[in-house]
Amino acid sequence: MNKVFALLVFAGVPISVIGSLLHWPNVIMFVIYCVTIIALAAFMGRSTESLAVVSGPRIGGLLNATFGNAVELIISIFALKAGLIGVVLASLTGSVLGNLLLVAGLSFFVGGIKFKRQKFNVFDARHNSGLLMFAIIVAFVIPEVFAQDMNEAKTMSLSIGVSVILIALYLFALFFKLVTHRGVYQHEGEEGAHAHEEPEWSKGKALLILAASTAAVAYVSERLVHTFEEVGNTFGWSELFIGVIIVAIVGNAAEHASAIIMAYKNKMDIAVEIAVGSTLQIAMFVAPILVLISLFFETSMPLVFTLPELVAMVSAVLVTIVISNDGETNWFEGLTLLAAYFIMGIGFYLL
Repeated sequence: MNKVFALLVFAGVPISVIGSLLHWPNVIMFVIYCVTIIALAAFMGRSTESLAVVSGPRIGGLLNATFGNAVELIISIFALKAGLIGVVLASLTGSVLGNLLLVAGLSFFVGGIKFKRQKFNVFDARHNSGLLMFAIIVAFVIPEVFAQDMNEAKTMSLSIGVSVILIALYLFALFFKLVTHRGVYQHEGEEGAHAHEEPEWSKGKALLILAASTAAVAYVSERLVHTFEEVGNTFGWSELFIGVIIVAIVGNAAEHASAIIMAYKNKMDIAVEIAVGSTLQIAMFVAPILVLISLFFETSMPLVFTLPELVAMVSAVLVTIVISNDGETNWFEGLTLLAAYFIMGIGFYLL
């Protein structure tokens, strides 16, 4: 599989450049760009997995989530520049649904087939549950409710205020988990579980590949955004569907693969940290950062989602909390999360 992704990267990047210069049809280029980004994301995932072996499960999961979300952040910035506000908001929704339902669901399902019962840190699960409730149900719902009686300028001011608070709380959450309370709620021997594992790549090689892959993703993502309109018209896809399903899956391919691999290896602390940690990073850092970045473009993006997007995200949070709060899981719980994702996917496709 690694050889296949390597071939796709070394073939996909040059073909993306050539196809762009020769103005190949947008539908064909859309497929090429998506496949190339997924292959690059796989390399980013392998790099962060190597770094996770050196750094431990918490920092490793954070690195994986961060660089996985970097792909979507890059795509979203170019989409903002192109004025595709609906696609960006939909992709943020898709990331939340994808991480909580698709990634966690596949991880629980694949790991549960191999192991009848898998455990992860229950204290981390409960800590993350509180943040999920705050980030999605408080910080996302409140702007939507108040925006009903506000003009555009006030709605944007509210969005900026909420964004600043979200970023600050996210940074404090990292400080709490990685500094002041590092190891306080840790399972005995949790850090030592990875001590005898050898990373695939050295730290220097992993960082180099990570940097090169991120740069390549930035180029391909910029080209991908320009194909959305024609692809949507060709297949009858709305901006909402492109954002929620297509961009979210392509943009989060790295962490999708990494979380499933970790679950298969029974490293559930890392798998859950990737899925839930990535969701928190999207909601509390990426989304507010995009709101602030949009101020520099022609069209600003308020932190106001549509009602279907909000209901879907709140439902995903509640289902995930109920399933994961006991600190253990199995294949059926994974299947339940997947069922919820596909139900919502059908709804967004038909909307």
